Amino acid sequence: AEHLAELRFTAEMARWIAEENWHPDQQGSFEADGSWLLKLPFSSSRELLMDILRYGADVEVLAPDFLREAVAKAANNTATLYS
Repeated sequence: AEHLAELRFTAEMARWIAEENWHPDQQGSFEADGSWLLKLPFSSSRELLMDILRYGADVEVLAPDFLREAVAKAANNTATLYS
């Protein structure tokens, strides 16, 4: 089943991400604060999770909740490793 991911990238990262092609059906737009909102369909959350984690704190998953939770868990696990 396909899901729709909504990702918000920081203004610092926006100009780089705006050039990237993640999916043929992606939709991207600049927000008023300079951040980049990217919407794209996905079926494999594991693959997308790996892509998202590359950007660390420069990206926030807005939807879906299960993807947001997976990214948060991975980030927590990483933080625990270094604490």
